[in-house]
Amino acid sequence: MDPLERRTRARRSSEVMRRADFAVKYYLEGSFKAFSLDTCRIMIAMLDRDFTGKMGFNEFKELFTALNGWKQNFMMFDQDRSGSIEHNEMTQAVNAMGYRISPQAVNAIIKRYNKGGRIFFDDYVACCVKLRALSDNFKRRDTMQQGSVTFPYDDVGGLLQRHDPPTS
Repeated sequence: MDPLERRTRARRSSEVMRRADFAVKYYLEGSFKAFSLDTCRIMIAMLDRDFTGKMGFNEFKELFTALNGWKQNFMMFDQDRSGSIEHNEMTQAVNAMGYRISPQAVNAIIKRYNKGGRIFFDDYVACCVKLRALSDNFKRRDTMQQGSVTFPYDDVGGLLQRHDPPTS
C-alpha cells in the first residue's frame, strides 16, 4: 500500500471514529433512547443500494446527515422536550421537511407511528425513512416532473416491503 493510500485510509478511519464518537455523545446527551432493531433495519435498507444488507462509509455519512436533520426538525417541534411529539406537531414537522401531503395521509402516518397519542423519536425516524424512500422513488420515476407517475403493482409492493421490518 502506497503512502497516499495509507493516509487516505487513516483519514477515513479517523473520520468514521470521530463521527461514531459524536453520534454516541449526541444521542446519549439528548433525551433519546437507542433505535429499535426495526428502525435500524429500515435505515440500512434506505441506503443499501446494492442490496448487501450493509452500509459503507459514504452511506453512513449520508445516514448521519439525514439523522442530524431529522433530529433538528424533531426538536424544533418537541417544545416541551418530552422526547415525543403530538398530532399537530407531527403535521408541522412533516410540512417543515417539505412534504405536502393530505391531512388523510398525515392521519394515517400518525395512526401507524403513535404510541399513546405521541410519536417518539425512534418512530419519527422510521416515518422519515419511509417518507424519504417513497419520495425518492417517486422522483426517480417522475422524469417529466409533472407530479404524477404510474407504478406497477409489483413495484409498489416491493418498495413497501423493502422498508418494512420483517414480521416475526
